[in-house]
Amino acid sequence: MEKISIIAITKNGIETSLKLKEVFPDWEAYAPSKFSDSNPKINWFQESTTEKIEQLFKNNEAIICLFSLGAVIRLIAPHLKDKKTDPAVIVIDDQSNFVISTLSGHIGGANKLTEDIARKIGAMPVITTAADVNKTIAVDLVGKEFGWIIDDDSNVTKISAFMVNEEKIGLYQDAGERDWWKKEFPKNIVICSSLEELEKSNAKAYLIISDKKIKKELLDKSVVYRPKTLVVGVGLHWDTSKETIKEGLEFCLEKFNLSKKSITKFTSIKKKEDVQGLIDISNEMNVPLVYVPKEELADITIPNPSSIVNTFEGTPSVSEASAIKVSQGKLVVEKQKFPPNLTIAIARIEK
Repeated sequence: MEKISIIAITKNGIETSLKLKEVFPDWEAYAPSKFSDSNPKINWFQESTTEKIEQLFKNNEAIICLFSLGAVIRLIAPHLKDKKTDPAVIVIDDQSNFVISTLSGHIGGANKLTEDIARKIGAMPVITTAADVNKTIAVDLVGKEFGWIIDDDSNVTKISAFMVNEEKIGLYQDAGERDWWKKEFPKNIVICSSLEELEKSNAKAYLIISDKKIKKELLDKSVVYRPKTLVVGVGLHWDTSKETIKEGLEFCLEKFNLSKKSITKFTSIKKKEDVQGLIDISNEMNVPLVYVPKEELADITIPNPSSIVNTFEGTPSVSEASAIKVSQGKLVVEKQKFPPNLTIAIARIEK
């Protein structure tokens, strides 16, 4: 759960913070102890507002400031570092007329939070980021609600400028959720059905949504999004190491032109004892690990059954069957063998 705090430094602000607590009960509210009436819903602080803002800035995903915009800017200015790590900051005026998205509007979520608060308290949301004002694609937010990640963010600022200035931008997608943009695409967006078409589109920049590796000539002009679409099935022995699995996985990704950043799950057969090597690579890559009982794997139709695997595991397939079962999709990498005791298969979730 996100940690969000409210700070008020006037009596009107404190009243507003209590109203916010009614609709957002998990948020913490802070106010100077000089105004204390012992209300337990408020954390009454004795230090200066400058010190309290510094603490909140370091320890929250979002801060709601119930005082003037100018004062907030002066207080947070010494602590600004990077839009990828700074918390969202929202300012609400003393009469609760306006809710102003002040910092980390996109990546930090201040814009969405601003709209949520304004709707709840009947105030006017104030959002100034160009993509929102122009109702166009926010390049740094594409697919965020689905867990997509940007492969390399070095082009985001440049291509965001192209987007709001309505420069021609090519769009190509071959994986991931298709409903990430629920409106009509902006007129400057050219939809391409292949990377070759994208390259020939004469667009100034590209948006690419794919779980495949992209060649450098396209990367130089692109923002590439990695949807979570790949499920890695692993067949292994009790003593198969993390390093062995990692080497096999990297071989498969390279051979079949797939991105590691699109892996969403590891999966294997449920054994009497879990294999430590598989647990270790799951933890190292921060990718969930799912086990499937042998009875369920035995029912899956696979291209490369093995009588030896069937003898030892009670199912003719582990890597292929588990990848298909968990993804509910199709294999993009059939079983690859890595002697003496590792197999890997990869399936794609069809969105």
